[in-house]
Amino acid sequence: MTSFLAIDLNKCTGCRNCELACSAKHTNSFNPRRSRIQILKDEVQNLVVPMVCLQCEVPLCQQACPTGAISYNEKGTLVVDKEICIGCENCVTACVYGGIEIDPQTLKAIKCDLCWGDPACVKACDYSAISLVESNPEGHKARKHGVDLAFDTTKIKTGEVAE
Repeated sequence: MTSFLAIDLNKCTGCRNCELACSAKHTNSFNPRRSRIQILKDEVQNLVVPMVCLQCEVPLCQQACPTGAISYNEKGTLVVDKEICIGCENCVTACVYGGIEIDPQTLKAIKCDLCWGDPACVKACDYSAISLVESNPEGHKARKHGVDLAFDTTKIKTGEVAE
C-alpha cells in the first residue's frame, strides 16, 4: 500500500528540524534550501506552513514533465529521476501545493521521496506534527485536514469560482 505525509499545523512550531534532517539525509549537508520539505514562515502574521509533496492521486507535476523524469518507484512513491530531469521547472509550476522545488545546487527538480518508507523529517519532528500515513480513508482524512488547515491559514481560496 502506498503512503504519504500528513502534516498537523496545530502542532508545527516552525523549528525547521524537518528541513535539516531531510537535507542531511539527501545531500549530506545541513542546507534547508536543498530540503524536500520547506517551511513557509511569516512571524509577523504568526504563519508557519510546512510544504511537502502530498503524493497526489493525479499528480500534475508528473503530467507536466516533458521528459518523464517523475514516476513511481517500486514502493508506489512518486519520485524524480535526476538523470532524466532537465530542470525546466514545469513540475514546480504545475504543483498547486508547493511540493516540488528546484535544487539550487544541481538545478534539478527535488521532491519528497518518503526516504524509502522511513522519512527523516518524521523522526526529526519533536512535536509529532509530521506523520507517515497509509493511503486509506483515515490517511486521506489526515492529509485533507492538513491541506484544509494550510489553505485556511494562508487565506488561499480553493474550489470552483462562482460567476
